[in-house]
Amino acid sequence: MATDYTLYLVADADYAAGRDLPALVKAAVAGGVTVVQLRGKSLAGRALVELGFELRRVLTGTGVPLLVNDRIDVAIACGAAGVHLGQEDVPVVLARALLGPEGTVGVSVNTVEEARRAQAEGASYVGAGPVFATSTKETALPVLGPEGLGLIKRAVEIPVVGIGGIGPRNAAEVARAGADGIAVVSAILGAPDARLAAEELITAYERQDKLEG
Repeated sequence: MATDYTLYLVADADYAAGRDLPALVKAAVAGGVTVVQLRGKSLAGRALVELGFELRRVLTGTGVPLLVNDRIDVAIACGAAGVHLGQEDVPVVLARALLGPEGTVGVSVNTVEEARRAQAEGASYVGAGPVFATSTKETALPVLGPEGLGLIKRAVEIPVVGIGGIGPRNAAEVARAGADGIAVVSAILGAPDARLAAEELITAYERQDKLEG
């Protein structure tokens, strides 16, 4: 069954520090989130695995897959559906070998060349960004804009998820660029109501006027 990437939540444990991340994820999924990625750059392996198990329990029965950022070992340990890798992480071919043909392997890309390479090496999808300027993650990468995102989408056959600075006000621009979905952190985790925030993002992304122009 193909994965629905429409609304992809990066459940960043560092960003959500001090709050109940599993509860936020549960609310966000109720609001329409279709994929959850666990990210915890500052967490030790044991803590990350335990959090992975908690999120898997939250997602049981929802049909929403859990991915783990960077850590293939953690993904395997907690039974996640796969991983999301950066350009400096474990090679895609190795991740694919470890996870098998059914595992999901996502890759962060900023150029057409990176996207094509990820596809050739066996990636399931790419996360292209930053689409807009973002303060959630420090990066020196150039902002793609909808135009750059569109170039990446047209260059590959695997799904392309836009990430970086996306919210209700510009989600339709990402959709018009051809993206298969939008990935967010602060737009949901930083909102007063995670469920409502997810609903608003879905509505914005799926607006009929995304087909115009």
